[in-house]
Amino acid sequence: MSISGFFPIWDKLNPAERETLESAAQPRFVKKGTLVYNGSSDCIGLFVIRSGQLRAYILSDEGREVTIYRLFERDICLFSASCMMSSIQFEIAIEAEKDTELWVIPSAVYKSLMEHSAVIANYTNEIMASRFSEVMWLIEQIMWKSFDKRLAAFLLEESVLEESDALKITHEKIANHMGTAREVVTRMLNYFQSEDMIVLTRGEIEIKDRKRLEKLSQ
Repeated sequence: MSISGFFPIWDKLNPAERETLESAAQPRFVKKGTLVYNGSSDCIGLFVIRSGQLRAYILSDEGREVTIYRLFERDICLFSASCMMSSIQFEIAIEAEKDTELWVIPSAVYKSLMEHSAVIANYTNEIMASRFSEVMWLIEQIMWKSFDKRLAAFLLEESVLEESDALKITHEKIANHMGTAREVVTRMLNYFQSEDMIVLTRGEIEIKDRKRLEKLSQ
């Protein structure tokens, strides 16, 4: 399938820009668990997601992860081409949370298009503004919202993404998403279970009382 149906501003591009993107876009398939991008030294190029799910996260010097945003069908990942933007000063890693199909537009090609097309430049700025807004929202959540509320919201979000109340996710994986220690997650999940909001089994968390979790997350 052509990238044309998955690049959000395709209809606003002129024929030459469309031809450049179509000829440059490289289809790629990545399996679940693959580290797709590992910091600015990688600078693979712009990702256009056809299907699947990616996770962008930052890693502390101590090895602790925190998810900053996720990418789904028709999303654009700009930070995988961060070398073309000198203003980006922090390292991001990207992994596939599900088997994912995407296109990679080489950084040099996209940078050239951005320099000559006001439409692409404006769209790129919109993506950057949106992503940094998500980062600021995350910082506010970590600083001002208690962990029980954040965890309740995370479980509800996972339930929506997986379309199920039975979540096959480990405590370690949740800790990586939320930037905390596994022990902290386990302790809070045990509390949720004691309050009959969830049921814990090996490798799975079942949401038992969605309404109470929703109330807690607010």
